[in-house]
Amino acid sequence: MLKTAPKAIHIYLESNPNPNSLKFAVNEMLVPEGMSFDFPSPVEAEDAPLAQELFMYPFVERVFYMSNFVTVTKKEDVEWIEIQDTLKNHIKSFLESGKLILDKKEETAPEQEETETIKKIKTILDEYIRPAVEQDGGAITFHSYENKRVKVTLQGSCSGCPSSTITLKAGIENLFKKMMPEEVEEVEALA
Repeated sequence: MLKTAPKAIHIYLESNPNPNSLKFAVNEMLVPEGMSFDFPSPVEAEDAPLAQELFMYPFVERVFYMSNFVTVTKKEDVEWIEIQDTLKNHIKSFLESGKLILDKKEETAPEQEETETIKKIKTILDEYIRPAVEQDGGAITFHSYENKRVKVTLQGSCSGCPSSTITLKAGIENLFKKMMPEEVEEVEALA
């Protein structure tokens, strides 16, 4: 259960490669470091009061929480200039009220055996890839490794981003091929 502290909240906006997503960066941590919560629809936001409220706006398509930011993905038929202040003010008011932003127990996925290769993959994700993805308002998590294929999950602004396929293949996959040429031939994003 995560609760915001009643205090003055400052929010600044950051654009990212996904033209339909906008990152609302906050002056305090919203969720514990390394954790992220993706709500692709109101149904998945059942235990996330802030996300539920944001989904009440007809132009909101997806909500994502991570560290000190909320990324909102809008529908294509509306421009950011028309809605960004409304969303910013709503998020600010919600956080200043001290309400829970999340009332959910973290579900843990079954762990794959931690081989040396998997440890190295996770280290590369943590040190080289994750910081850049987070800067753009998204998240990348390790899913599995099998037959020289790394599977990852993209969340937040990365979900549905037109440039995410290019980033995955030209950036992430090439980095793995360079750093782990004997172990990795392909990187695949799961939906």
